[in-house]
Amino acid sequence: MNHLCDFGLIGLAVMGENLALNVESRGYKVAVFNRTTEKVDEFINGRAAGKNFVGCHSVEEMIKNLARPRKVMMLVKAGPAVDALIEQILPLLEPGDIIIDGGNTHFADTERRTRYVEEKGFLFVGSGVSGGEEGALKGPSLMPGGSQAAWEHIKPIFQAISAKVGPNEDIPCCEWVGPRGSGHYVKMVHNGIEYGDMQLICEAYLVLQEALGMSNEELYDVFDDWNRGELQSYLIEISRDIFSVKDDLADGFMVDKILDVAGAKGTGKWMSQLALDLGVPSTLVTAAVYARGLSAQKASRVKASKVLRGPMDRLPSDAETLDFDGELSDAMRMAADPKLKKEFIESVRLALYASKICSYAQGFVQLQAAAAEHDWQLDYGQCALLWRGGCIIRAQFLDRITEAFAEDPNLENLLLAPYFTQAVHRAQFSWRRVVTVATQMGLPVPAFSTALGYYDSFRRASLPANLLQAQRDYFGAHTYQRTDREGTFHTDWLSLRKPPKA
Repeated sequence: MNHLCDFGLIGLAVMGENLALNVESRGYKVAVFNRTTEKVDEFINGRAAGKNFVGCHSVEEMIKNLARPRKVMMLVKAGPAVDALIEQILPLLEPGDIIIDGGNTHFADTERRTRYVEEKGFLFVGSGVSGGEEGALKGPSLMPGGSQAAWEHIKPIFQAISAKVGPNEDIPCCEWVGPRGSGHYVKMVHNGIEYGDMQLICEAYLVLQEALGMSNEELYDVFDDWNRGELQSYLIEISRDIFSVKDDLADGFMVDKILDVAGAKGTGKWMSQLALDLGVPSTLVTAAVYARGLSAQKASRVKASKVLRGPMDRLPSDAETLDFDGELSDAMRMAADPKLKKEFIESVRLALYASKICSYAQGFVQLQAAAAEHDWQLDYGQCALLWRGGCIIRAQFLDRITEAFAEDPNLENLLLAPYFTQAVHRAQFSWRRVVTVATQMGLPVPAFSTALGYYDSFRRASLPANLLQAQRDYFGAHTYQRTDREGTFHTDWLSLRKPPKA
């Protein structure tokens, strides 16, 4: 049976091609199929030429070419196409065969599909795949979940093709996540954190550019410096590189010619929506999703820019109770004073790091809530390790998260881990300064502000929700609890209120 293939892959877009090449490069024989069969022939005669592949022109042909237990991975567009493909595959399988969905699938669909395929006597895996086209080829981060019995069969292949980290680069960024849709949920949280990271970096860029008047060459140097310390990450690295690229069609830098309208594929929105369902405050990803939405309102923003004024646009005739002229002058002096400029750059770095900690803290709180809701036993330190290499949010400080959960597997919030507590304490005054300067100058920093608001809310033993509960009880008899005795209470507010003045 050695002539049969070890692995089957359906879907030969760039991600599928690259992942197939990655699997084959690790010594496995791979069968490939694509709905448009011309694509199969192009691949076999092109990038796969001379390699250990079998090109198939039907799902039936692929299944016949796979050794048991058959391992069939789908890399197709999420949604109905996946269900349709599963229905094509199922009649061709034998007990113990494995279907793998490597697409950007909503976790609830994976929950449903796992149960459905298992009821038919087969195994199903929903795996997050992160790292983009390059990661798929050279080593992605893989987050598989689903039928536990499938893991022993796919583990050698998945861990062979994944990114590797550690002193000897021998720790795979791939481990079994948990049952049913847990793998795709972890991938969704990864993407949500990615949304937050990207928005925070963009706000740091805006503040440095507008408050300090920094050029792209200067920004390159700053981000290069940041990438050598605790902010070291893939996103900081590529942001640095972007500042160095000249426009190949006209004078100037490429980044300055790109329209400020951000796209999105929906996973950040999923995380925000599911956080609301769980009642957990994943405010960073929500702010980032809204920031992208507001960027898309380009025509309206251009119109508003000609009508609505900020603190830098005030007219001499304006008479306002609050006068920020002094503060604005102080903020603008930083650009001219090298010492003040250096200090403020460091403040932005610390604000970015503290906000990033809050973003990851929220992501893990949501994972914990989802695990409780769906009966998943997740290893949170292991989740952080999965993101240490190969994926978009790979960063040095993920090692710190792994360490934090190793010390306390039941850690309630990353902000309570000693390392992160000290980090935000060290950063908080700089963090507040950056938000204050940005606000005084009229620079939008919704993610920085949201992160700081989350930190200030979380660190307080009391919040004004007591008034909120009183309001709810007043207009809707929703009841409340008291601080001084047990039980549930309701007040007849109208009969006890002080009458308004005549």
